Amino acid sequence: MSRTTSAPEPATTGTSGTTPAEAPLSHGLKQRHLSMIALGGVIGAGLFVGSGTAIAAAGPSIVLAYAVSGALVMLVMRMLGEMAAANPASGSFSVHAERAIGPWAGFTAGWSFWFLLCVAVGLEGIGAAKIMTGWLPGTPEWAWVALFMVVFCGTNLAAVKNFGEFEFWFAALKVGAIVLFLGIGVLAIAGVLPGTDAPGTSNLTGRGGFLPNGSEGLIVGLLASVFAYGGLETVTIAAAESEHPVQGVAKAVRTAMWRIAIFYVGSMAVVVTLLPWTDKSVAEKGPYVATLDALGIPAAGQIMNVVVLVALLSAMNANIYGSSRMAASLVARGQGPKALGRISSGVPRVAVLVSSVFGFGCVLLSYWRPDDVFMWLLNMIGAIILVVWFFIAVSQLLLRRRLEREAPGTLVVRMWAYPYLTYAALAGMAAVFVLMAREEGTRIQLYSTGGLTLALAALGYVRQRRRTAA
Repeated sequence: MSRTTSAPEPATTGTSGTTPAEAPLSHGLKQRHLSMIALGGVIGAGLFVGSGTAIAAAGPSIVLAYAVSGALVMLVMRMLGEMAAANPASGSFSVHAERAIGPWAGFTAGWSFWFLLCVAVGLEGIGAAKIMTGWLPGTPEWAWVALFMVVFCGTNLAAVKNFGEFEFWFAALKVGAIVLFLGIGVLAIAGVLPGTDAPGTSNLTGRGGFLPNGSEGLIVGLLASVFAYGGLETVTIAAAESEHPVQGVAKAVRTAMWRIAIFYVGSMAVVVTLLPWTDKSVAEKGPYVATLDALGIPAAGQIMNVVVLVALLSAMNANIYGSSRMAASLVARGQGPKALGRISSGVPRVAVLVSSVFGFGCVLLSYWRPDDVFMWLLNMIGAIILVVWFFIAVSQLLLRRRLEREAPGTLVVRMWAYPYLTYAALAGMAAVFVLMAREEGTRIQLYSTGGLTLALAALGYVRQRRRTAA
């Protein structure tokens, strides 16, 4: 028999300042689930498809772009891991921002991330539906999106272990595909793959050299690569519902470096070494399909379509999960409507339903109002991940001093070279904001996200003042 409760009111602890109470969620994720979520969480559909346009802009220097942005992401993950291991919470960085900066910051970071995930669910559903209609022409896209939404909404409504099991197998397939691609690529580069000759460095130094489009091309590639890393934060949200939250977060953060280096930087290096960056198929088919086709791998396009479909479905599943947990955590801290935070059998079912409906609403808007309302939504989420990273860095900067003073034993994971690398990460984020303002293609996204962030911050501050006055 399921027990239904409302999310608890905020509470305080005596060790590290005010720590908002979390909703009574279950701990149904096993260590193998969390490990694979951490491993597969870095592999999104953007890596398989979206990286093609980045290569077309940056040329071989895309390897440098992914390495630089990957270094920034590793710093962010290290900071988040330090806070998450010290205080595991399903609200993750929103909880940390509230403890470090104030309730308005937790409100802003949490609801902006919820908005990002819900819109992303719709985008991923549309992408998955396009693949299905390519295989089954004549079937309506919206029907496929609805089917996927019902499946993953149902999965997340039932129990957290269902989410974990889906993500385990999704991640296993994505990791297997990337590892196989890298293996084939290394053999081809070495010239030992049957039917291929070693390309040498001709594709890296020819056709304009390593930086064929100069610094502007590198900047475009850098911006594209930064946003390809979005989604790494889910593992710290999921850790709060795992059997061993602290150990799980610590392991995930410590292995982030080699995962980013191998999956992103490594695969980009293989692509630009084996294929000329000017090859139109890189952007049209996607870099992985184009590379496998060039190597004569049979049915490469269909194989990668299956992998991309899995990546999209995995992202849908993870985003419905992440958005529902973030919403439940916000409500538990008095930062949202109470009905949204009701917990049944350890699952925030109302939040799951609302997040799914919001995501499907975005899909319908893509058909009804594609040129205005839907584009407005897309522009607003354009730089949210950078805003979240900014809150993570500032929170870690403030909380680290407090933890060293009040609870040093909780610092299982420590940020490297604190506070210097934290400041370096903040400078890197500021640089990305400046580059976005310079580029015409990203300027509107920056301003739209800025407007949303300011509106949420103002609302959060007003709520904070009212609660303080009461």
